Amino acid sequence: MIPKRSAIKLTAIVLAGGQSARMGEDKALMTIDGVPLISKICNIAKACSDRVYVVTSWPERYRKIIPSDCQLIPENQPSGPLVGFVQGLNRVESDWVLLLACDLPKLRADVLQDWVAKLAEVQEQAIALLVRQELGWEPLCGFYRRSCLPELTEFIQKGGRSFQQFLASQTVAELPLTDPEMLFNCNRPEDLKKLRMAN
Repeated sequence: MIPKRSAIKLTAIVLAGGQSARMGEDKALMTIDGVPLISKICNIAKACSDRVYVVTSWPERYRKIIPSDCQLIPENQPSGPLVGFVQGLNRVESDWVLLLACDLPKLRADVLQDWVAKLAEVQEQAIALLVRQELGWEPLCGFYRRSCLPELTEFIQKGGRSFQQFLASQTVAELPLTDPEMLFNCNRPEDLKKLRMAN
């Protein structure tokens, strides 16, 4: 694994609480090159951060396959990624958080580390540093300030569940994306088939 390069204190939160309804099986347990996807994501997160939390409704399912120094945070029930993120964010002490979905099989530690180096340049009013695509921000592979917690909590208490709606009301700094494949989501069986054929 690539060594850490940044002096910025960073916590990673990996979300593994989805129902995987479109896939028909637990995406986090799918193997890529013989490695469960959640294990791969956690190891990449470790290469970029000082601490890794895994937010999930099924902690016992993943306990033996994630790195032993990654801490599981049990969700009471699956409530969507925004609620899961806030549960993890309540544990965080660092100023910045790296948020990752567990279904990013082409995630690259070197790209994330280059992005970490940009955190020191983000304007103070920006609550996040994210990639923007045609349909909006990519909320599940990017960086958030811990200081956004009160506003996020209030948004959820008022019934908000959409990352896009929340981010639309905030100042967000934009990340460059030179390799769009890195954000490939494995959501359906055909996605997994395509991925395995390419490897």
